[in-house]
Amino acid sequence: MSLRPVLGPVRICPAPPSAPPGVALPTHEENAEESTGSGDHDAPPYVQDALAMDFASARDDQIFGPQPSRAADLPDPAGWAAHIAQAIVEVMHGARPATQVLRWTSPEVYAVIARRGALAARREAAARGAERRQDAATDHRPRRRTQVTRVLVGHPRPDVTEASVVLVDGSRVRALAIRLVGRDGRWVVEALQIG
Repeated sequence: MSLRPVLGPVRICPAPPSAPPGVALPTHEENAEESTGSGDHDAPPYVQDALAMDFASARDDQIFGPQPSRAADLPDPAGWAAHIAQAIVEVMHGARPATQVLRWTSPEVYAVIARRGALAARREAAARGAERRQDAATDHRPRRRTQVTRVLVGHPRPDVTEASVVLVDGSRVRALAIRLVGRDGRWVVEALQIG
């Protein structure tokens, strides 16, 4: 003898409501009646609590934004200024991609460097294309290498260093004035002037 479950007909029921039942809050008049009728005159009517907000505290960008770093906690500014100045000039000649200095420059300085580097790279590509059409066998143009010859450093504030960098750029001598600001444990180029 086999036991088979007996199944009845399938019933379709509506889904139960998903929202909880509402709780009726007393009106202002009912609160006033309760406070006078109960005999407890000292109890204030119920007021819903508000979220405590401190508008005098620091802004989000002050807490989560770039944090200043003192020069004493950062690498030697003279050596670092020499390296970044050489990299910036090479980017502006199109010999180095601009993204290599992105982390070490402010957005304003990066925009200027990247724009000049892109323009130099386009000029270089056009010149090389013209040379290849004339002489496809050889490319006699040497790459320009920038060399730093002198760096002078000043410290106007504990988190700021200003550097003058003298470079030999091909047959030219250039001077760069760089303002370095200590941020998030590294030097960042905040201002740049090239002569």
